[in-house]
Amino acid sequence: MTDITKAEQEKKILNRLKRAQGQLTAVISAVEAGKDCRSVVTQLSAVTSALDKAGFAIIAHAMQECLTESGDDRDESKPTVSELEKLFMSLA
Repeated sequence: MTDITKAEQEKKILNRLKRAQGQLTAVISAVEAGKDCRSVVTQLSAVTSALDKAGFAIIAHAMQECLTESGDDRDESKPTVSELEKLFMSLA
């Protein structure tokens, strides 16, 4: 596993979210244009997948940060492992 900087990780997450935003715009346009339901559902599925992947990437990044900190240096504003687990399960 390669080490990715925080800025690189955030850029990847933002790219996923922007892709999902573009796909959602396409879904809205398809509904407004009266496209058939198969086309709309296919595009909506792509949006859902992109959002799920972004959510998992955010949680994975937070887990990595939490696990690399020593116990005494833990930032109290960051989620605990238990909180991360709950966030992860909310996406499942």
